[in-house]
Amino acid sequence: MRRRRAGTLLLMFVAVLAILAGPDAIGCPNCKDGVNTADPDGLNVARGYFYSILFMLAMPFTLAGSFAAYVWREMRKQKRQAAADLATGELVTAEMQPAGAALGRTLP
Repeated sequence: MRRRRAGTLLLMFVAVLAILAGPDAIGCPNCKDGVNTADPDGLNVARGYFYSILFMLAMPFTLAGSFAAYVWREMRKQKRQAAADLATGELVTAEMQPAGAALGRTLP
């Protein structure tokens, strides 16, 4: 109970701090100046900064997600191949393979 209350108090403190610091944390000076001016070029600059920041934030997640999807797909392919080999009776163990076959090499 005490831990939950401490978490609630911490959350409330962070929320109040965010509300009070809101006007000071409007954004970078270039974005703020671009939005304050009424000309369309300033708004386009601010919009450009916005999308470039989103792109930079998304890139690490995109790369990690792509790598994870590749690994997942390869593992799924290996499981299917193992199930197919088991169903047909072609069970090949590491001891039965020639040396280097597991690495994709063949001996001369």
